[in-house]
Amino acid sequence: MPMVHDPISCALAPTRAERPGFINNSTPIQISGCLLSRSCIILINWLEHYARLFEPKGSLLSGDISPNYSTLSNEVIRQVVGYFPTLKVIFLARDPVERVWSHLSMEVHYHQIESFDVTDINEVNRNLVRRGLLLRSYPSAVVARWKRHVHPDRFRIYFFDDLQGNPTELRRSILRFLDADPDKPGSRVTTDYNSWARMEKLPLTDQVRSHLARFFKKELKTCAARLGGPARNWPARYGFSLLLFLWDLVDDLDLFSWLDWIG
Repeated sequence: MPMVHDPISCALAPTRAERPGFINNSTPIQISGCLLSRSCIILINWLEHYARLFEPKGSLLSGDISPNYSTLSNEVIRQVVGYFPTLKVIFLARDPVERVWSHLSMEVHYHQIESFDVTDINEVNRNLVRRGLLLRSYPSAVVARWKRHVHPDRFRIYFFDDLQGNPTELRRSILRFLDADPDKPGSRVTTDYNSWARMEKLPLTDQVRSHLARFFKKELKTCAARLGGPARNWPARYGFSLLLFLWDLVDDLDLFSWLDWIG
């Protein structure tokens, strides 16, 4: 999830003594309407160091992109948005079945997890139900968390489907959202360049694909209803009805609460 910062808010960050929340002892302080303890003060100090990463860019637009932003809790998101009030956030949503398999392929490729039998449902489940993986695998819940704290004008959802189908127009749309000139010459890298294209992905059998689809069935339907756009077509890829029943969405409220809790 790219987090794009207004250059002024980063380049003109107040001095260390003036920055909100900075103290030299363990006394709780008041910030963003919340009484903070030492753990929250540590977060604020971390945000100070984080802001400095963008200072060398000066007046240029600068940002950061990482799937790790999708794992942040409500409280951390609230503090981030409070510290960077002009922050713009872009979320690139992807079909959760495709995303989770791509993630597992990457982890095996970089030896972050051991190779496993990709045809064995039990082995797939063992790797699937890890906390860190699940936090990244429910885009509707991630979007809901960020939308609670980011003004609608500063939050945009884009889709991996569009990145695959029309990367040039997607780039233009993102640049317009950032108040940048989409016609200005940029990097020599073409818009359809994919640095991951040569990475060998794990083979996905029809049986495992169907299993993953059933695992994410409610999330596929919730994304179709809440995210719209290309996500409306995700359930049909796996033979699920496009009709979204009210009780499906009510069940998803429990899902959001669970993901917030484990986050």
